[in-house]
Amino acid sequence: MAGIIQPKVLKGFRDFLPSTEIPRRKLIRALEDHFISYGYVPIDTPVLEYAEILLSKGGGDTDKQTYRFTDHGGRDVALRFDLTVPFARYVAAHHHEIPMPFRRYHIGKVWRGENTQRGRYREFIQCDFDVVGTDSASADLEIMLMMGAGLKALDAGESRIRFSHRGLFNRLLEKLGLQGQTAEVLRIVDKIGKIGADEVRSLLGEMVGAQGTETLLDFITPTGDNRRTLEKMTTLAGAAGDSSALRIKAILDAVEEMQLSHGLVLDPSITRGLDYYTGIVFETFLDDLPGLGSVCSGGRYDNLTGLFMKQPVSGVGASIGLDRLMAGLDELGRIETASSATDIIILMLDESLLAKYQRSALDLRQHGLAVEVYPEMKKLGAQFKYAEAKDIPLAIIIGPDEAAAGTVNLKDLRSRESYDGLTLPAAREKAKGLLGEK
Repeated sequence: MAGIIQPKVLKGFRDFLPSTEIPRRKLIRALEDHFISYGYVPIDTPVLEYAEILLSKGGGDTDKQTYRFTDHGGRDVALRFDLTVPFARYVAAHHHEIPMPFRRYHIGKVWRGENTQRGRYREFIQCDFDVVGTDSASADLEIMLMMGAGLKALDAGESRIRFSHRGLFNRLLEKLGLQGQTAEVLRIVDKIGKIGADEVRSLLGEMVGAQGTETLLDFITPTGDNRRTLEKMTTLAGAAGDSSALRIKAILDAVEEMQLSHGLVLDPSITRGLDYYTGIVFETFLDDLPGLGSVCSGGRYDNLTGLFMKQPVSGVGASIGLDRLMAGLDELGRIETASSATDIIILMLDESLLAKYQRSALDLRQHGLAVEVYPEMKKLGAQFKYAEAKDIPLAIIIGPDEAAAGTVNLKDLRSRESYDGLTLPAAREKAKGLLGEK
């Protein structure tokens, strides 16, 4: 007899019990409702793509972290490491079928072979939302507003969106004669929140020298006031009147008029390490958990689709790291665990009443309640124990006497209070009242 295989999972991968998966699905539903309220539509793409598609614009660490292999047909393929590059391929393939501007959201799993840490895994869910087909301050601002409002909808509390513009940073690098080292400089600066200014100074010094390093560090240090920070950025980059500076100014003007300046911080240290960003870039941090890191990030990627079609399509978007966000919400005590999504269990007292039990369940479901029928005729104690293990709040009891009288007994399993002799419609309304949210 063959040995029993140990039921283990790979490092960085996880199984999800109902107590975790139910609140995760609840967050996803809330996000979908939020995206739809802004006019965004859902799409999906394959988890497996040709490697040349995915690796064409990731760059650096991303290429090293991509799960890549040769399939049974001898093709060089890879698992998607994010949802943005597949979206660029999607737009190029279907640009004649979708209206522009095109607003989409995509919630799905991605894979990266990176070091695991709190809230970071090798298989995880991203929640992306993008608008393509327009290069405008309105689209940039809309994405950032969606980020902040979306986190509030998930009960994540107040957040700060830190943003900058790749254009001004690139102008500075050109002024310093570093345009050929843009990608590496960006990746070093992007790590400042993780490794600190001293380590960034050391890494930059090896590349650009002491004077260039100090200019870069001065540029990426915010002043604490958005307008003064913008003035310093444009002065150092020699970019007064530059389109990048004008885009930032338009956004600052709008958020000030909307009285939302407290949630939007101009922070030139935000560069985003991926090569495909070309304009506005942003990251979002929870006020209550600043050490958690960014839970939502993104930017403008004007040249991304240019890899797949002659006519490039401008776009801007963001991605919510759902697993990291859930870890943060759990730490804040804002995740309600549940072993079941069932509102009511109908207990099995008499197998001859099977049709009545199922008919009653159908009626309750048609009125918005989640109902299950216990499948076997066991002792009531065993059935109550099952309901308790699944955190089912209510039970309906129908025995021969109740069936003959056309009534049911409703029991609140949380308070142990019973409501006997109710008609099914009366029990249904009572149940909704007890549940509160229905």
